[in-house]
Amino acid sequence: MTTAVDGDVDLMLLLGQASHALNTELTAGLTGAGISPRAHCVLRHALDAELTQSELAEQCGLDKTTMVVTLDELEQAGLARRRASHTDRRARLVWVTAAGRRRAAQADAIVQRIVADVLSSLPDSERSAFTDGLKHLVADRLSAPVPCQPPVRRRRAS
Repeated sequence: MTTAVDGDVDLMLLLGQASHALNTELTAGLTGAGISPRAHCVLRHALDAELTQSELAEQCGLDKTTMVVTLDELEQAGLARRRASHTDRRARLVWVTAAGRRRAAQADAIVQRIVADVLSSLPDSERSAFTDGLKHLVADRLSAPVPCQPPVRRRRAS
């Protein structure tokens, strides 16, 4: 069974605008906690797992260079450390410090407040459908970009 889709819906524009607005609001909100959304994502994913830089980059949707810069910032702030893997000496595992755990918890509260506020714009009956639909898209049809030349670069946060 196929579902009719309104031909006038510009899905890329809508998702892009929503993503930019949410990223901007999260950036502003997290400024008080002294952390960026990107650094928060890295800390959250590294909290209770022994992940390599590459694994974290994949989970956070970051390229290798951005991941290195982010980890450099987290290390300089005393929020995370890199250490050699016991199984692959070329790989670096990311470890979150006690200060990083506190900062992640502080940032979590800010992010949860902002996300709850954003989702409150939708009627109660649509919130779960909206988030479930997005989860489904990124787990299935939009889980990975198709090969493209030249490659499409992610827009940098300003």
